[in-house]
Amino acid sequence: MASLFSGIIYKVHYKTILNWDKTYIFCANHSSNLDIFALSATLKGNYFFMGKHELLDSIFTRRYFQTIDIPVDRESKIGAYRALKKAEQRLQDGLSLVIFPEGAIEDHYPPRLMPFKNGTFKLAIENKVAIVPVSLRNNWELLWDDGKKYGSKPGISHIYVHEPIETIGLTLKDEENLKNKVFEIVHSKLSYNK
Repeated sequence: MASLFSGIIYKVHYKTILNWDKTYIFCANHSSNLDIFALSATLKGNYFFMGKHELLDSIFTRRYFQTIDIPVDRESKIGAYRALKKAEQRLQDGLSLVIFPEGAIEDHYPPRLMPFKNGTFKLAIENKVAIVPVSLRNNWELLWDDGKKYGSKPGISHIYVHEPIETIGLTLKDEENLKNKVFEIVHSKLSYNK
């Protein structure tokens, strides 16, 4: 609702019709705090976010990460492992995971899609959960990070939800190929893909 009052409208482009009763791992690029709200407005069913524990410091995102979501301390291997185990349990309980596999918002302006971290793809293969790549095309143009450095403006947030990629039959030997495939699909629709 806050996005609507600020003049931001979400337009979702689906490559295919999703079965919202299924469990997925949604992998999206991350260039703005608007990304969390855009995905919340797009996704249906039961899902949870997994994100950096610094989101607990933001008044905009704290509520999510104090209730249904899993914060990750990227500086702690034990903390990251525990977060992945919690995510695995929730996937097994039938909840979908929403994750930004870049792991952070880069300071570079305009943004670049950073390399994806492996944990997401290992989790998907081991739990036989389909990955849905999501391209948040232009949120960085509407709200750059915290809105201070380059400001914010009204406009249309374009969200591309791609076809699910099944992981049944894949092994951990396929992890790198899966990661690269998701990266290329997400990258294909970004406004900074020039």
